[in-house]
Amino acid sequence: MRRRLSAKTSMRYAIGPALLASTMLAGIPAYAQSSGIEEVVVTAEKRSEDLQKVPMQVQAITAQKLEDLHLNNFTDFALYMPNVTYAVSGQGSNGGPGFSNINMRGIASDQNGNHSGPVPTVGVYFDEAPITTINGTLDIPTYDVARVEALSGPQGTLYGASAESGVVRIISNKPDTDGFAASYDLDVNSVDHGGIGYGGHGMVNIPISDKAAIRIVAWDEHDAGYIDNVHGTRTYNFTDGTSMTIDNAGHTRNNYNTVNKIGARAALEIDLNQNWTITPTIMGQEERTHGIFGYDPSVGDLEVQHFLPEYVHDKWYQAGLTVQGKVGNLDLTYAGSYMDRKVHSAADYTDYTFWYDQTYPSYVNFYDNSGHRIDPTQRILGNDHFTKESHELRLSSPSDDRFRYTVGAFYEKQTHSILQDYVIPGLADPGTGQPTSHVTGWPNTLWLTDEYRVDKDYALFGEASFDITPQLTATGGIRFYKYNNSLKGFYGFNSYEASRCFAPASVDAGPCTDLDSRAKGNGETYKANLTYKVTDDKLVYATFSTGFRPGGANRVYDPVTHIVLPAYQPDTLDNYEIGWKTSWADNTVRFNGAFYYEQWKNFQFPFLGPNSVTIVGNAKGGASVKGMEYELTWLPLDSLTLTSSGAYNDGSLSGPYCRDQTVVCTNAIAEAPKGTQLPITPKWKLNGIARYEWNIGGDYEAHIQGAVVHSSGTWSDLRLHERALLGHNKAYTTFDFTTGIDRDKWSLEVYLKNAFDTRAQLGRYAECTPGTCGFEPYILANQPRTIGITWSQKF
Repeated sequence: MRRRLSAKTSMRYAIGPALLASTMLAGIPAYAQSSGIEEVVVTAEKRSEDLQKVPMQVQAITAQKLEDLHLNNFTDFALYMPNVTYAVSGQGSNGGPGFSNINMRGIASDQNGNHSGPVPTVGVYFDEAPITTINGTLDIPTYDVARVEALSGPQGTLYGASAESGVVRIISNKPDTDGFAASYDLDVNSVDHGGIGYGGHGMVNIPISDKAAIRIVAWDEHDAGYIDNVHGTRTYNFTDGTSMTIDNAGHTRNNYNTVNKIGARAALEIDLNQNWTITPTIMGQEERTHGIFGYDPSVGDLEVQHFLPEYVHDKWYQAGLTVQGKVGNLDLTYAGSYMDRKVHSAADYTDYTFWYDQTYPSYVNFYDNSGHRIDPTQRILGNDHFTKESHELRLSSPSDDRFRYTVGAFYEKQTHSILQDYVIPGLADPGTGQPTSHVTGWPNTLWLTDEYRVDKDYALFGEASFDITPQLTATGGIRFYKYNNSLKGFYGFNSYEASRCFAPASVDAGPCTDLDSRAKGNGETYKANLTYKVTDDKLVYATFSTGFRPGGANRVYDPVTHIVLPAYQPDTLDNYEIGWKTSWADNTVRFNGAFYYEQWKNFQFPFLGPNSVTIVGNAKGGASVKGMEYELTWLPLDSLTLTSSGAYNDGSLSGPYCRDQTVVCTNAIAEAPKGTQLPITPKWKLNGIARYEWNIGGDYEAHIQGAVVHSSGTWSDLRLHERALLGHNKAYTTFDFTTGIDRDKWSLEVYLKNAFDTRAQLGRYAECTPGTCGFEPYILANQPRTIGITWSQKF
């Protein structure tokens, strides 16, 4: 018998047909009863299916693999999903958790996750509920998670607008009426160049009756900091020949970028009868981060010189309800959710003041009411309030019918109350005769963004499959969509109030309204697939699929050109793909993969315009990606498992990109000429894992594991001038090692992450427009070498 088998996993293989069926319906991984590689059940097509029978590229990281690799959150598991990358905007946030915008298959144009920018191209779901906000994805620990699925390529037919290039789904373990269960783990770790981290997680599953159970998960984590805010000074030189030097004494701190999070989730499952089940859920988290997560190489390795306190306080909850039942022989599912997220933040904006002083010395001439010069250093105080409401209703025919289908309807409404307060203490009041004064009603505020954004999406969708022969299946799908997005409120200096305001304040406490923009549209997206089953354990497929991203409301006024900016238009993605799913050598070798070609048309490109205000345009020339991905698993021995996965993405502009949409764009005048490599995504991303398990004395199971991740270099911006300023993110290779011992229902593990302390460069950003602040780029780095120990116990 050739399969991995340990005390922790042996029970999973002893699954009879009835229990196998129940675990499939519960949405948790099921494992093959026969020898060989584990069988994983996924719900990528919104029905339970064996991963090897799904004609698309779905990488599933199972609960066991999450545990083996110590993958605790999105940043961790993204390393082992070759076609998944992410970008974190440093401007307006601290570059920390909770603000990642995810990309797949190279479909990325920027890392500007601004509140007024486009929605992401990849959707993230927790079970049936979308958890992607306009400014990034919720940071959810993966304890007691059944698996994480990455669906590569456009998923616009079943998943819609935020699935243009793919979907990431986190699938939780469900309440179980079969019996009581509980578990916990405790972890402590030490970070090189940093502090001590620790955390605890726990789960309890309580049957209430033979038809109801509740499952509760809780966590408390402290992530150690590893970036130091070191002592320094900065000097502003004024137009009258005087100068001012500021000092960050009193704000210096080692291990500056700490994270503390505490949260819980609960699910109640009630079987009303043998056909109908309802599952209400609730989860929430409070997360506090300090400092920033990028370092300034001009200061030193893992060091910055910042002058004002920085933090993010991120607090959210999400409530959901899933109803599953039968209407005749059809499966009916309703999934609804409501999320509320509030983020309070403070960011040092000294770089903005300093570099504008270097470029535009008159900019920093600020005075108080008496005409005395004041310190021009800025700080951003943010208050963001997000809500997200979604509803989906779908009907599916029996999965074993020759002709089977899924049809449904979807509605989603996202809101974002945006308050960004750019503060200079002591700034003059309006009417005092000083050249610059604070925004009316906002003492000390040089610039105010007080806006309200609403994004609404509606859809009707359907997907059907027909078995032409027992070996050949055809699938087709279509989604009709409609969007209605708006952005209104006030943004600007005090000087904007008289020149641009056209109505009283319409949002919150702004001085007036100078922004009221809307974008509407509708369309269709498609999918066509042919699948041929060569044998029971081998299939090949060909797919054409499309994805889309809705247009949106722009800032309506460019203060330099005095041009009214139109709404940015939708962009679309056409995907041509040939893939395979195969098992060999008595299911001890599994090799899956795909080749694809994607055309990204009219893609949305956000950039920082005058005064570092985000503007979004469409790159009319578009872009294309040629790529491939694979996943290989081999069990050469009963106790040895070897896995590898990787992706190659060659993405480049199909035509030149020009910011000015009114000119005929040519390579000679383009900010990015034809053939420019797309940013964010590496051409190569690869990983490999080797795990060996053995028995000690009959009662103990031991294991040792090594893992390697390699990524080629990336750019953080599309435009050549900005690339020259920010620099290139170098290729990197990291190694992780784990060893441990298990007995009965407890385990003890020691792990070493980033064993050789490689400084991976995950991204670069400047605190303001790269043309001004890009002379001082920040590098977002991985966590330095970390050694830790984890104790786990199950009941």
